[in-house]
Amino acid sequence: MIFQRSLRRELSFTTGGVFLILVTIMITTLVIRILGFAANGKVNPEDALVLIALATLGYTAVLLTVSLFVAVLIVLVRWYKDSEMIVWFSSGLSIMSLIRPILSFALPLIVIIGALAIFVWPWANRESSVISQRFQQRDDVSMVTAGQFRESAKAERVFFIEQIDVDKNIIKNIFVADTRNQRLSIAVAESGYLENSPNGEKTVVLQNGRRYDGQPTQPNFRILEFAEYRTKIRSKEIKAPPPRDREKDLFELLATPTNQNKGEILWRLGLPLMALGLVLIAIPLAYVNPRLGNYTALFYAVLIYLIYSNLLNLAQNFVAQGKLNFFMAIWPIHFIALVIALILIRNRVNPSIAWWRRQLPALFGRQ
Repeated sequence: MIFQRSLRRELSFTTGGVFLILVTIMITTLVIRILGFAANGKVNPEDALVLIALATLGYTAVLLTVSLFVAVLIVLVRWYKDSEMIVWFSSGLSIMSLIRPILSFALPLIVIIGALAIFVWPWANRESSVISQRFQQRDDVSMVTAGQFRESAKAERVFFIEQIDVDKNIIKNIFVADTRNQRLSIAVAESGYLENSPNGEKTVVLQNGRRYDGQPTQPNFRILEFAEYRTKIRSKEIKAPPPRDREKDLFELLATPTNQNKGEILWRLGLPLMALGLVLIAIPLAYVNPRLGNYTALFYAVLIYLIYSNLLNLAQNFVAQGKLNFFMAIWPIHFIALVIALILIRNRVNPSIAWWRRQLPALFGRQ
């Protein structure tokens, strides 16, 4: 049917366009945020692109939900404004005729949203956490790089080595700065070498250098010359941190049904249900008087989405804190959204009758 093909085509183009805009905004925000973390030494600058990609992938389910809701609104608002809906209504169609083609377009995307929320969301969070923890738990061996100032994980030691001769195990022009107990210790030397001990520890040996110890403004500041100075490079075992609720897959959450895990399950299952509720609400909400041509519906759409998403997050927090039962929290929000959508659709079927009279057939079974 021409009506259904035209609707699906416009929904596809609009959803794709809105999704690309939201992804662009998301990536821009993540670039600023993660580069700030990299500048503060919380993440490795070399991992910035990977972290941005993982974060974007993790939030794809939310972005797709918003894109679907906004796309349905934009398409139907334009049809009302350009009087295309009047043409379709004059052909014998009603607002009820919109439900089936819109749901046939939206249901595959809702299934994708559910899969992203259940499987991709925890995987992306887990990979991001592993990358961040690996950088924070890095050992000082990674700091030995020629021509670069490298800082330790706890920001208490800075290394600089100008040249490294790997074959001869010789390093030249070394700078080591240690900050411990509010005391500064700086050692500089023209040459040195790396020493490996049997237990796996490494030591940087500085030869014929000078050491500055203490605070420059204090009387106990010392300048020492040494023939040989040793500083150990601590090698630490990287331990995987315990996974957070958002990093656990569905099977792990079901295996240990704690309140926090139940709250995470509620959010993941609630996201595709929220997408379905928003799509149904968008059908009657998109009504625009062609003579007025205002876009009040978009304002209400933003308000409805914020209320819906915040209620879902609030229910998740209540379940995680044990204040609300899981089965009592998972259905009321989505049921209310469905009821609101049905009431709004019935109001649009015959707007000439008072809204409370339009509900009587549904309430008392009269036609």
